[in-house]
Amino acid sequence: MIVIGLTGGIGMGKSTAAAIFRRARLPVFDADRTVHTLQRRDARLIAAIGAAFPGTVDENGRIDRAALRAAVLGQPEALRRLESLIHPRVREAERRFLALARKSGAPAAILDIPLLFETGRAGAVDQVVVVSAPPAVQFARVRRRGRMSEAEIRAVLARQMPDALKRRKADVMIPTGLSRHHAYRRLRRLILDLYRPFPECSR
Repeated sequence: MIVIGLTGGIGMGKSTAAAIFRRARLPVFDADRTVHTLQRRDARLIAAIGAAFPGTVDENGRIDRAALRAAVLGQPEALRRLESLIHPRVREAERRFLALARKSGAPAAILDIPLLFETGRAGAVDQVVVVSAPPAVQFARVRRRGRMSEAEIRAVLARQMPDALKRRKADVMIPTGLSRHHAYRRLRRLILDLYRPFPECSR
């Protein structure tokens, strides 16, 4: 089984690419969704975050994600502290995902990890797929979501590796700023290559 790391900056089109992989019946591990699930359901993690970042857990024991984001954005030491709490649990979930994917006989498994390069995880995958779009398109996409202020968007971008460097490090680069159809064709070509050694899976 080939393990593919799917990455790219915020607003670059990872969710669209991941959806295409899923439609091709390839298992996808969504690191961001896993973090959100852990922050909702893992009582030990919630308690640890509340202790490390006072005021980020409400009276009902729920993490206030806006407060937590405000507590760590632009604060490298605070961000490292938060990551030290979250990352081990995400890696554990990732290991379980890969074990199940191998057991299922899938020709490939996709790890959708936004900070694949930044966290030194590129060496843990067989192939890196980077999605990329022009900066103006990227910024407009994130603003349309309406979940972050302009300052918060810029803080997130500052934390991420520059897109040009990610493109140079990629094994496969998928441009998403032209059209969805163009990105789909590039991804379909990659998916067909993945299935080629497994013709019975591609029917």
